[in-house]
Amino acid sequence: MSRLHADIVGQAQRGFLEVATPGVATVESFDVPGAFELPLHARLLAETGRFDAVVAAGFVVDGGIYRHEFVADAVISGLMRVQLDVGVPVLSCVLTPQRFHEHDAHHRFFFDHMVVKGGEVAHACLSTLAARASLAAAS
Repeated sequence: MSRLHADIVGQAQRGFLEVATPGVATVESFDVPGAFELPLHARLLAETGRFDAVVAAGFVVDGGIYRHEFVADAVISGLMRVQLDVGVPVLSCVLTPQRFHEHDAHHRFFFDHMVVKGGEVAHACLSTLAARASLAAAS
């Protein structure tokens, strides 16, 4: 989980746990400084063999320059590459809003929205794990 905008990003974990806790035996959380560090950390976790899936949560915002587009692309592409290279599902709960301003209305919207996104990624994670189990059973 990215610590940049930690109050917002942490809501993804809340949403994830609300949905996934009944279907997942253990959930561990790890922090990285920002979203850019998520793909490497996801790879390190996936390569341990300890995890059935890795879920990355972050918030890449437009700080007034278009650099955020490059960061967002690098993060999402990096997460995809990890799952394809390592063979462990890596799911993204990285939001990349085109417009985010540090005022109450935007903060409140994304604070609440991240809970929804955490729940959505939990459903995706559980579905992905069930599909993999079904494929393994059919083999």
